[in-house]
Amino acid sequence: MGGAVSAGEDNDDLIDNLKEAQYIRTDKVEQAFRAIDRGDYYLDGYRDNAYKDLAWKHGNIHLSAPCIYSEVMEALKLQPGLSFLNLGSGTGYLSTMVGLIIGPFGVNHGVELHTDVVEYAREKLEDFIKNSDSFDKFEFCEPVFVVGNCLEISADSHQYDRIYCGAGVQKDHENYMKVLLKIGGILVMPIEDQLTQITRTGQCSWESKNILAVSFAPLVQQSRADGEKPDTVELPSLTVRSLQDLSRVYIRRTLRDLDSEDSAGKETVQRVPQKRKRRRCQRRRINTYVFVGNQLIPQMVESEEEEHVEEEQKEVEDEEEERDIGEIEILKQANMLRDQIMALPLPESLKAYLLFYREK
Repeated sequence: MGGAVSAGEDNDDLIDNLKEAQYIRTDKVEQAFRAIDRGDYYLDGYRDNAYKDLAWKHGNIHLSAPCIYSEVMEALKLQPGLSFLNLGSGTGYLSTMVGLIIGPFGVNHGVELHTDVVEYAREKLEDFIKNSDSFDKFEFCEPVFVVGNCLEISADSHQYDRIYCGAGVQKDHENYMKVLLKIGGILVMPIEDQLTQITRTGQCSWESKNILAVSFAPLVQQSRADGEKPDTVELPSLTVRSLQDLSRVYIRRTLRDLDSEDSAGKETVQRVPQKRKRRRCQRRRINTYVFVGNQLIPQMVESEEEEHVEEEQKEVEDEEEERDIGEIEILKQANMLRDQIMALPLPESLKAYLLFYREK
């Protein structure tokens, strides 16, 4: 599934194409997509395909097409502080982007069938926290992944504000998914080859909206012998942040806000050339007739008016090319948070804690 937009040369190029095709429509979703490089979730040797609008699968590792993730992120209508459950969480790519939007006071849980994929997702999450510059530019809700079959979730599990299922859901499992959703919550999942947004409007009332025609592999049902008990999936518990952790959140937020105030109007702006599809003006010719001897012969004559229009068009294109350098502005603010923390009169161990033990 995919191929709806042109391939990009890098992550920013891919996001530009998704925006142009109206798959990404809001600033917060765009910022999350730009902050997480899709290529980082590919295995070495396959990264060249990361910026194509195509799904990718290698063994149990799977990524949906970028256009699908874009529609999912927009349909979830994420806000800070919400709880999110990702059924079939895979590499953790989507969960990590969600974590950038729901922030440190949200809940971010994922259930994945394959143990090796959960290990892969945890490695990618650790790499993001330790090495990505984007981590210091957002308040983050770290995903927690568990191994299990999402059709075997404990009946007394808590409910969530937002849920996404990344595998095809059969009609007879639809109500099972709905029960996991809070009133007012949104569930996005593929049902009968349609990516569907379901909003719970009351205890027993729902509103459904088809978003996009899709093709997903179906949910895997756990096979077991007659009378054998299923392996029940226990979702991560809802924990209250410690005072120490809350202090870290607010110290980092305060420093980030101070930096934003100090650097207002002083951002380093990297201007990315915008790709334009220009119409080439074809020169028209006018059929006229001239006498040569006793014969009337048609002759093509160039229109002076069209030549003038073509010259004006060329001048406009030249001006556009000059403006292309500054048409799209992507603010790449210097990451000053680390320097600010290191300058604080605090013990080195406390500085390391505030930095989440990041080495750079």
